[in-house]
Amino acid sequence: MTTTPRPLTPAAVLVANRGEIALRIIRTLNRMGIGSVAVYTDADTDSPHVLAADRALRVEGYLDAASIVAAALDGGAAMVHPGYGFLSENADFARACADAGLTFVGPPPSAIEAMGDKIRAKDTVAAAGVPVLGGFTEKPGRPMDDDALLGAAAEIGYPLLIKPSAGGGGKGMRAVHSPDELAAGAAAARREALAAFGDSTLLVERLVQRPRHIEVQVLADGHGNVVHLGERECSLQRRHQKVVEEAPSPLLTEAQRATMGEAAVAAARSCGYVGAGTVEFIAEAGSDGELSFSFLEMNTRLQVEHPVTEKVVAVRGERGVDLVELQVLVATGEPLPFAQEDVSWHGHAVEARIYAEDADRGFLPTGGPILSLHEPSGHEVRVDSGIAVGGEITSAFDPMLAKVITWGPDRAKALHRMDHALAAYLLLGCVTNTAFLRRLLRHPRVVAGDLSTDLIESDPPEPAPEAPPEDVYAAAALDHQLDLEGPATADRFAVPDGWRMGERAWTPWRLRAPRHDPAVVHVQRVERDTYRVRVDGAEPEAPVVGAGGRRAGGPATARVRRSPDGAWLRVTYAGRTRTYRRAHDPATAHRWLGTDGAAWALHEEPVAAALRDDEAAADGTVRSPMPGTVLDVPVRVGQTVRAGTPLVVVEAMKMEHSVTSPVDGTVATVAVRPGASVPMDAVLVTVEPLRDGPADTQGVSVPATSEENQR
Repeated sequence: MTTTPRPLTPAAVLVANRGEIALRIIRTLNRMGIGSVAVYTDADTDSPHVLAADRALRVEGYLDAASIVAAALDGGAAMVHPGYGFLSENADFARACADAGLTFVGPPPSAIEAMGDKIRAKDTVAAAGVPVLGGFTEKPGRPMDDDALLGAAAEIGYPLLIKPSAGGGGKGMRAVHSPDELAAGAAAARREALAAFGDSTLLVERLVQRPRHIEVQVLADGHGNVVHLGERECSLQRRHQKVVEEAPSPLLTEAQRATMGEAAVAAARSCGYVGAGTVEFIAEAGSDGELSFSFLEMNTRLQVEHPVTEKVVAVRGERGVDLVELQVLVATGEPLPFAQEDVSWHGHAVEARIYAEDADRGFLPTGGPILSLHEPSGHEVRVDSGIAVGGEITSAFDPMLAKVITWGPDRAKALHRMDHALAAYLLLGCVTNTAFLRRLLRHPRVVAGDLSTDLIESDPPEPAPEAPPEDVYAAAALDHQLDLEGPATADRFAVPDGWRMGERAWTPWRLRAPRHDPAVVHVQRVERDTYRVRVDGAEPEAPVVGAGGRRAGGPATARVRRSPDGAWLRVTYAGRTRTYRRAHDPATAHRWLGTDGAAWALHEEPVAAALRDDEAAADGTVRSPMPGTVLDVPVRVGQTVRAGTPLVVVEAMKMEHSVTSPVDGTVATVAVRPGASVPMDAVLVTVEPLRDGPADTQGVSVPATSEENQR
């Protein structure tokens, strides 16, 4: 498919990426008067970035360098912007662009190679005087055996951090706290590194306790000028992947900012860097307030979190820079339009990443159709998004869907504005982490700026409510009731609203939210848009305990109104009025409701479903907790397993998940094999429980790693 809304200029740029970063680059190109060429695969035919570009060309894959170079030439592009992820840090791709006469909007291949190998990068920056962490490395192609690993680790001391020498974004990283964990951690890291980067070489470093992850944005041109644009605090992470970023860091003083910035500039100069890049550091604040920091890695591309820098940096007193525009200018040979002394910082900016994941289930990837989408807007609120209603979220790409960015004159105001923005963000059809982000940003340590990369794991925010609020069940039942009532001329006996010749009856709806006990909602229509509603299963006039656990005190008057377009539902229940965005998924029969940044999917169950609950609790059927691909099945039929034994390894969105046995028992059936694609809830293995053996609930291990990049 090719679209040409307006003629291309000779300086057209092909964007070798997808999703929100492709759209973000296209916006800048439009403002600069430069034509844009998008690429897409069959899975992205109607994606927003395809529709936004001047021209769009199909490619075999986003990692297919030859196909992308051919598309650039075919589309009349003179430059290629790789965004982040995919081919953005691939030196061979940068060379292929140059060989084809295309300008690569990024650093030279030599800089990508120098910084892309963590071992070489560490040696390079150390020679330039940049502080580095102690550790040891493997030689390429010569992995250390277990004895050698144990010996080298004993010299450094535990805890240690194992990570691949190639690649980035947290892929393959493992924390090791004792010798017993070392061999297994190294094997898992090698397996993931080889699969992701084609190189299993490992780098092992001292693991800093409660570290701060702080990175510095650098810019360099081809004329020898290198500047830094200050730092970003990226310490709020799960599985070594960033969740919330901010600028500036609440940790650094002005003097410390200058010191760290100078080290980042030295790192960039050490490899002959040109373009926009990020130097990442691990930082520790001593009890005396002194700051120590060590080089972590250099990302030779634009970062996901670059918008917070754009929001706070001022050049000659004017706040706001466009890093993509600066990338393009430098790539065309222009010198940087400002010097270090022209740069200052104003206010505070925060970015929150919206992921397709279930934060309350170990951040497992999710998926589903985009039935409804509402993104926040307003003063100093920015959303970089790559999705639209009608799209489908699958495991084929990275789970990051959008980024919400807010600015304020100080940190407290930026966080307050972020909370309001997240409350307005609603996606129905797929579980996201939006509600978790609101809870995280209210964490006392986050509010105080006392951050560390292990905060989410070691000191998590308050958990989500045990069940949807009672009024959500009531709203879902009323919404269901509206679907069934029909016009006034309908056969009154055919409408389940409690109408009968005598006194009105109650209409019960048994509603279940995933992973929660069902609630029975009794509805009795009083008049148009007015009902009596009782949640749970007590007698009509008896006091009842609501689904949320509080005493409801009997039926309550409720009023409901649905918007003409069906997009929202306004419900007054028990004296409280709330407006919900609503959607119905015909494929699953789930009824989605969302408000204040939280969303719930409920579905009706036959009353007889209650009879199956006890039976299911003792079932040994193991299902996939997410859509993905089976990597390994380490058990066989007839094998005896204990509760918690890994049965199947499933990969979803570039992450591995070990699905474990829910009970002690014997493997009765294995329904999948390595390489098979499985949907969510697909049966993987059946375990025949031991008659008298202890049972446990089904477990899924926390995913080991994830990608920062837009894959």
